[in-house]
Amino acid sequence: MMEPKFILTLSGHLRIGSVMMHKELLLPNDTCVGGGFWEVDPIAMKLLLSGRSYDYGKPRWSFVTGKLYVPKDYRGLRIEYNGDSLMDFVDVSSEFEISYY
Repeated sequence: MMEPKFILTLSGHLRIGSVMMHKELLLPNDTCVGGGFWEVDPIAMKLLLSGRSYDYGKPRWSFVTGKLYVPKDYRGLRIEYNGDSLMDFVDVSSEFEISYY
């Protein structure tokens, strides 16, 4: 069953799609540093990231240095990550310089 999943790569790419397994979002030479699930809240204009990947764990945002690369389809949305606890919350839009591709 296809599900809305994302991965975070060491090079700072946020890869988003509807796939069966997180590894389907990887490109050659990518190093995955976590993943989870996503949804768009059109009322709040947010891209909401949550949870963790079974294979890669929760996203390790601190591994990303420099820009975060986000697909251009999500331009204009505030990006937030909510993990398993309050300690895992990341206001991605504030923490990173975002470049859309």
